[in-house]
Amino acid sequence: MGQRTPLYDQHLALGAKMVDFGGWDMPLHYGSQVEEHHQVRRDCGVFDVSHMTVVDVEGADAKAYLQRLLANDVGRLGQVGKALYSAMLNERGGVVDDLIVYLTDWGYRLVVNASTRDKDLAWMQAQTEGFAVDVTERPELAMLAIQGPHARVRTSELVSQARAALIHELKPFHGRAVGDWFIGRTGYTGEDGLEIILPAEQAPDFLSELVGAGISPIGLGARDTLRLEAGLNLYGQDMTEDVSPLQANMAWTVAWEPAERDFIGRAELEAQKAQSDLPKLVGLVLEERGVLRAHQTVRINGVGEGEITSGSFSPTLGKAIALARVPAGAGDRAEVEIRGKWYPVRVVQPTFVRHGKVLV
Repeated sequence: MGQRTPLYDQHLALGAKMVDFGGWDMPLHYGSQVEEHHQVRRDCGVFDVSHMTVVDVEGADAKAYLQRLLANDVGRLGQVGKALYSAMLNERGGVVDDLIVYLTDWGYRLVVNASTRDKDLAWMQAQTEGFAVDVTERPELAMLAIQGPHARVRTSELVSQARAALIHELKPFHGRAVGDWFIGRTGYTGEDGLEIILPAEQAPDFLSELVGAGISPIGLGARDTLRLEAGLNLYGQDMTEDVSPLQANMAWTVAWEPAERDFIGRAELEAQKAQSDLPKLVGLVLEERGVLRAHQTVRINGVGEGEITSGSFSPTLGKAIALARVPAGAGDRAEVEIRGKWYPVRVVQPTFVRHGKVLV
C-alpha cells in the first residue's frame, strides 16, 4: 500500500482505477482516459495533486538562498504573487527537480514533485548552510488543480466572494493567499486553470462541490497526455539528474544575468553552452498507425541516433506523438524503431497543442 492523499476514499467512490505513482496510490482514470482528456481541452476537469510537495522558504536570507539553489532568478519576482518556473541543479548541471516558486507575503512558496520529495527536501536542507533561512514542508495542505478553458469561471461560482474576486483578477503565472487558501494560475495541461492549495481537512468537501457542479474528476492518464501535447516535461523521463536544462528544452528557465549570481551548476552549464553538438529535445509526430513510447530509438539519416523520452497517442491530434532527445544536427525528418521496424516521423517544435489549438 502506498501513501494516500486526503481524497483517496472519494477516488474509490467515484470509480477510479488506482495505480502506484511515485509511492502514492493515485487515480489513473475514472472510466475513460481519452474522454477525460477531451473534457479538459473542451471544458474543464479537476485533478487531485495533493501528492505534490509544498515547501515554504522564509528568513532574512531566503532570496539569496534561492538565487543560489535555483537556475532561474527569483530576483525576477518583482511583486508579491508572481510565480517562476525553475530547476534545481546539481554541480554537474543535471536537474535535481523542476518546480514552481511563488513570492508571498511571508517569503516564498515552492511546489515540487511527489516522487522526488525525500531527495528534494534533503537537497534543499543541505544547501541552507551559511544562510539564515527556514525550509518548511507543509504536509497538512492538500492541492486540487482545476484545468480547462472554463475552469476559472466554473470554480469562481462555487467559492466565497473574496476567493472568486481573486480568481477573476489573478494573472497567468501568479498565485496569492486568500484566507487559508492559496490560489495559483500556472497549470500542467496547456490550458488555463487554477491550483488551489488548502487545508487537507477541507479538500474532500471542496472536491465534492466541484464534482457536484459537473466538473469531472480527471486521472493521471489524461494528465500525462495533456502535458505531453503541451510539450511540458515530466521529471524522471524528459529530464533527470544526468540531463541539463540545455538538453531538455529548458534553456529559457536559466537566468544568466546577473553574471555574478553563482547558482549551483552554473559552471557546467556555461561549459555546455559553448558546445555546438549538445543534444536537444524535440517533438515527433508519427503520421502512420503505431505507438510511440519512451526509450524507442530515433534515427536521423546522416546525423546519428537519439531516444524517445516520452511518447503516447494524442487524443487531440489523433496521432502518436513524442518528445525525444536527438543530436544537435537533426532536421525535420527522422525514423523511429517500433517492434523491429522503422517508421518515418516528423520532427517539430516540442509543443503540439496549447489552449486547444493544434500547433504542428
